[in-house]
Amino acid sequence: MTKGNVSKPNNLSIRLLNERLSLQLSLNALFVFVALLFATSVLMAFSLSIGSYDMALSNVWKIVMSPSMSDQMAMVVWEFRIPRILVAVFIGSMLALSGALLQCVTRNSLADPSLIGISQGAGLAVVVISILLPEEASIWRPWAAFFGAILVASLIQSLSWGQRGGSSIRFILIGVGIAAFISSVTSAFMTYGQIDRAMSAMTWLSGSMNLANWEQVRMLSLAFVILLPLTLMLSRSLATLQMGESTAVGLGVSTRFLRVFFISLAVGFAALATAAVGPLGFVGLIAPHVARRVARGGVGMNLLISAVVGAFIVTLADMLGRNLFAPTQIPIGLVTAIIGVPFFVMLLLRTRIKGSY
Repeated sequence: MTKGNVSKPNNLSIRLLNERLSLQLSLNALFVFVALLFATSVLMAFSLSIGSYDMALSNVWKIVMSPSMSDQMAMVVWEFRIPRILVAVFIGSMLALSGALLQCVTRNSLADPSLIGISQGAGLAVVVISILLPEEASIWRPWAAFFGAILVASLIQSLSWGQRGGSSIRFILIGVGIAAFISSVTSAFMTYGQIDRAMSAMTWLSGSMNLANWEQVRMLSLAFVILLPLTLMLSRSLATLQMGESTAVGLGVSTRFLRVFFISLAVGFAALATAAVGPLGFVGLIAPHVARRVARGGVGMNLLISAVVGAFIVTLADMLGRNLFAPTQIPIGLVTAIIGVPFFVMLLLRTRIKGSY
């Protein structure tokens, strides 16, 4: 056996189909992933048990195991709390994956869908339809948010594409500039629109989970099941992009196609999440950084850990927003902003100290 075929003790090698499909997983990263899954499951169970009607965990377990129960507590759990928590898990995972993909493709640790115009595009579309077409706003709001995010991301991508192809730095800078412009336009609509319509839009812009339901759970779960395997299947190609343009080209990778593809995936994750509950800032920024610090592994494992960290953050933020000042509920977007702003400032200071910009 040659030296190259010997796996390290802390790695797990998986070979399938006569070694046509081979994977090498870091056992440390795998352990961290399982531990985070367990922690998120515990947090979900605890979140199910507290609220306007506090319940013992044993009672929650009985209700979950017996969906046919028809008492009031069963209705609260199945119709309100479980859909809300599942939406929080999917939203957190999608925003985290979006941020991780953007940071990998742009090779910029500050990339995040809420900082480069994607969330702002969704927000502007919702504000416009809420103020100009208030009667249809509740029906078309998710679609407006989705297509608003897609259109802005397409605009940023086209403007950042030069004669020599795409530029990661140009993509970030143009995204930040367009985000600032869109925010000013949104503020103008909110200022001069009718007060009742503006307040309706403001509720969505703050990131509210109050309207979470089983229809959203089905939509988000279907999108997650489709997009996540597609992302993981091409995670090795994503690793080559992190090595730099010249190295990736030398390895025979079509950098132009992959950059557009992964940015499109990131936009898709962010657009779906934003369309469901509104813009949630800094989740896509925090989760990938936490994932890289808690475990060292390949790109695919880092994406999985980022997704679980994002789910944990949003579930925790939702639980805190519901219960800290009950019966008054704090919008989840405000909670993630309170958590994310100090983290963002810390990253800026670390980047400045290292002389990265």
